[in-house]
Amino acid sequence: MKKKVFYVEDEPFLARIVKETLELKGYEVMHNTNGSKVFESITAFNPDICLLDVMLPHADGFTIGNHVRNIYPNLPIIFLTAKAQPDDIIKGFSSGGTDYLKKPFSMEELIVRMENQIRLMKANTPDTDNLPDEIALKQYKFLPGKYELHTDTGVIKLSNRESQILKMLCSHQNKPIDRKVLLQMVWGDDSFFNSRNLDVYIRKLRSYFSEDSGIEIITLKGIGYHFSVS
Repeated sequence: MKKKVFYVEDEPFLARIVKETLELKGYEVMHNTNGSKVFESITAFNPDICLLDVMLPHADGFTIGNHVRNIYPNLPIIFLTAKAQPDDIIKGFSSGGTDYLKKPFSMEELIVRMENQIRLMKANTPDTDNLPDEIALKQYKFLPGKYELHTDTGVIKLSNRESQILKMLCSHQNKPIDRKVLLQMVWGDDSFFNSRNLDVYIRKLRSYFSEDSGIEIITLKGIGYHFSVS
């Protein structure tokens, strides 16, 4: 299946070169020339990566990046721009960008950066869609569709957030999961407020598994968590 690239650039000559080169390399490209219809287009297209110019008519790339990030918490966004002062780069990353490439750029470098971003996104995005309806966790049984955690002594009714977090931990069972990925997948951003909420939910989940010392949610300082089931 072709990887899908959502590309916003208003300079016709550059846009044609980028679009045609990417298509020759096997990508499917949707090109927009301005920010006026980006949001209805991107949701219909459902891309694997987004390439955004910054200086655009109707809406600048940073504004678009913020909106795209709200729709797609884990979508890679590369800003392509001549604006490369430190303040511009900081603004780009704070506006949802995952990479930043200064114009003029080579197509070879762009493609390498795109592939790296797509690879990182896939590696860091837990696959919760293919989890079974019932997940065995030693003496526990987790039923994601029913928001239930069954124990030897009864049934714990989980909140939506608790169930989402536990699904992601189960998808990374006995492997580390990045804290930022958890926040992006569950809340859509990694703000300080949501980070504190995550701490509360992790403590709750730990209390539910307290009956079995073989199940641990281990904090990996500076990284995230390790859901150990042994």
